[in-house]
Amino acid sequence: MAEARFDIEQLLRSALAPVEPSASLSERMDTRLTELAHAAFDELADWELESMRDPRNWARPAAAVVIGGTAAAALVLVRAQRRSKKHGQPLRSLEEGAADVSREIRKRLKR
Repeated sequence: MAEARFDIEQLLRSALAPVEPSASLSERMDTRLTELAHAAFDELADWELESMRDPRNWARPAAAVVIGGTAAAALVLVRAQRRSKKHGQPLRSLEEGAADVSREIRKRLKR
């Protein structure tokens, strides 16, 4: 009975072992999240304050804020994870990832 329990435990350990995603997945996610964030921020740059008096016009800018913010936050995490794998120091990687994304957003909005 103890031997069967050991086999089950070993099978569970091997089945639940963490799997590292490929580097290409990280690159593709970075590219797609960057494109999504840029599209959302371009949408925000195009709306006019005068048209915001009518609540019916609030849907697109609100969706752009939610989508762009979510994509930017996910992009920070993806870049921080990539940096953390290379250099260690997860908090510093998170800070640098946030600074990169913030810099890109500011540059994009200045256009």
